[in-house]
Amino acid sequence: MAAVTGQRHDRYAAVVYGSETGNALDYAEEAGRLLERLHFSSVVAKLDDLDPASLAHFDFVIAVISTTGQGDLPANARSFWTKLLRKRLPPKYLEKVHFTTFGLGDSSYPKYAAPAMRHRTERFNWAARKLHKRLLQLGANEVCPRGEADEQHDEGLDAAWVLWSMDLRQQILAKYPLDEGANPISDHVLLQPKWLLAATSGSLLAGTDRICNGGHGIPSVDGVPILNGTPPKHAAGHPPYADIKNRNSCHLVVQIEENKRLTPPSHWQDVRQLHFTSVETIGYEPGDVLTIYPQNSSEDVDQILTLMGWADHADQPLALESTAKVDAVDLYPPPLVTTKRHNEPFTLRKLLTHHLDIRAIPRRSFFSMIAHFTYNRMHKERLLEFTDPKYIDELYDYTTRPRRSILEVLQEFDSVKIPWQRAADVFPELRGRQFSIASGGSRKQTCEGRTSFELLVAIVKYRTVIRRLREGVCTRYLAGLPVGTEIAVTLQKGGLNIQRAEAGRPVIMIGPGTGVAPIRSLIWERYHWHQSGLGAEHHTGSDGVGESVFFYGCRNQEADFFYREEWNELKGKIPLQVFTAFSRDQAAKVYVQDVLKQQSKLVYDLLYSKRGLVYVCGSSGKMPQAVRAALIDIFRSCGQMEEPAANNYLQCMEKEGRYKQETW
Repeated sequence: MAAVTGQRHDRYAAVVYGSETGNALDYAEEAGRLLERLHFSSVVAKLDDLDPASLAHFDFVIAVISTTGQGDLPANARSFWTKLLRKRLPPKYLEKVHFTTFGLGDSSYPKYAAPAMRHRTERFNWAARKLHKRLLQLGANEVCPRGEADEQHDEGLDAAWVLWSMDLRQQILAKYPLDEGANPISDHVLLQPKWLLAATSGSLLAGTDRICNGGHGIPSVDGVPILNGTPPKHAAGHPPYADIKNRNSCHLVVQIEENKRLTPPSHWQDVRQLHFTSVETIGYEPGDVLTIYPQNSSEDVDQILTLMGWADHADQPLALESTAKVDAVDLYPPPLVTTKRHNEPFTLRKLLTHHLDIRAIPRRSFFSMIAHFTYNRMHKERLLEFTDPKYIDELYDYTTRPRRSILEVLQEFDSVKIPWQRAADVFPELRGRQFSIASGGSRKQTCEGRTSFELLVAIVKYRTVIRRLREGVCTRYLAGLPVGTEIAVTLQKGGLNIQRAEAGRPVIMIGPGTGVAPIRSLIWERYHWHQSGLGAEHHTGSDGVGESVFFYGCRNQEADFFYREEWNELKGKIPLQVFTAFSRDQAAKVYVQDVLKQQSKLVYDLLYSKRGLVYVCGSSGKMPQAVRAALIDIFRSCGQMEEPAANNYLQCMEKEGRYKQETW
């Protein structure tokens, strides 16, 4: 089992990313490993951790970025983007930068429809496209054509990544040839991680006010215990890694006030309302999200400890030890891992419980990594097959289709024994899950003045095509939390960008299933605006807000028609109409797009004659496409438009911010 560092320290690359859910980070880290195998000293960082001018100090830059909201950059890339848009920047500002970009998008999430294709979009992967274009405008040099991945592809994001990364490798070798006699580091050679876990006899205990994944930090460098002391400052001549900052997210501590199942026990799905409160006074708007940081179950953690033979090391104090030379330690910041509570040791068990995702669907890079840790020839050959681009369909069938987890893979390839020192390098990070907030208006604060957050959460529990039970790590964690529990969360701006100035405008809201959550927030907010007198100057009726029309869909009226009592209550207070589609309550299935067409005259009047707004929330995939197609049909039939004109009107709505989508 050979291991090399892959670092020359005389040519440098930055892989910068913008990510909402962590997918872009995964691919950024994979790009970093690719660059190391081509003998670059590489660093992976959020876009917001860099100043645009510092890109010129790297020999090569790769930007990996996802698209969120209405074609927006992720939250951890927006500061960088704002700086990049400054008007005073000269045309040759980035002329020394050599770069490429890779975008992660979802073709069911439109941003301006292409006139000739109803369900495809001109601005698919829009965040990556506009970043790429802006870099070129400022004089940056494209080394490799932009890559674009589609989450809706049959084989997922990997389908585009595999082909693009192969081309990228060839382009880099052509642009940055290796020294005579040097070769790229083989995929069969195990790269040395920049940090390893190590046992320590020191206590390394204390408390701070930093919270990450629900935990408080240990006094250290970048929030982790460092075994070999504090890293030194940059030596002269080093590239500008000092430009990379560690900016902690702003977290809240909330208390659970309610954890109630809304669906009957006989229903196939457990959907819950969770109510949290916080002593901190903080505002939020409809469409904003709350990130919950889950924990792995003790049963799963014990299984990993037993499988790997780590039980004897599970509870001993650990630290992170740098494998870099002392003068290079600061080039590679340690991973952000912290403990759960004050005065608790940093241990392997804590790491597996709070920070490492052992229930994630494994990526190609995981199979490549663990193949180094088995001496079983058949197991090794099979694991390496999954890393071969020729067998990408087999990898998809083995992992994504049946939702097979890392834990299950290790159970099936039981000859794999990962050294515990490499746990933080092999397992992916256990990331927080985002949930749209369902409370708005007066429901954003309790009678006692505490800030209030309500979530509508579908507990993920089902059997796959191979008849194995699957449970969502986060929803299982939430379902078991008792009232009174305090947890750490993150409040984040959503992508709907709802403004109070819209109060007087009519709105059409489409939110089947748990997509009702942001819609409920908006309806209660509009009621609050009505009480405050907002919107009266724009409304032709006697009420203060414009007409609100909600199209809701679910399986059964009696099982999952959420908040119907509230809708009946609010109908008498604001101009609200609710139309429903119960898909399983009759022989012929009925969906929200069907009910939209049934109300075509009303929809056309509100959107065309009164220039109203549309909000589409819920599951990505077929629903948003079907809703979009229904609206185009309504414009065609009621407006006597040809299809190009109907498409064009929907495009205009999007450009004006009158068609907004938040799907997941």
